[in-house]
Amino acid sequence: MIKVVAKAKLKPGVTVEEYLLQARELVAETRKEEGCITYALHQDINDPSIVTMLEEWVDEEALNQHNLGDHVKRIVPGLREMRESTEINIYREVE
Repeated sequence: MIKVVAKAKLKPGVTVEEYLLQARELVAETRKEEGCITYALHQDINDPSIVTMLEEWVDEEALNQHNLGDHVKRIVPGLREMRESTEINIYREVE
């Protein structure tokens, strides 16, 4: 199993509602993908301008296919424009 933590800080002036409008579509479409176990957006309790996508995938191939998907190519560029910074970490469980 692969886990992804994708943390973003929104640009000043961008409202969380603007961001969520597009992000919710990405979440809905991604959850339909084969190999997606969990895909959910979270908001920091202390700083609402920090949003983090927590993802679980069956394997790296499923994650790679997700990144090539039409909905990702269509929605993610707009989300990137609203972010001041992004940190993406990909994890594999250690046995």
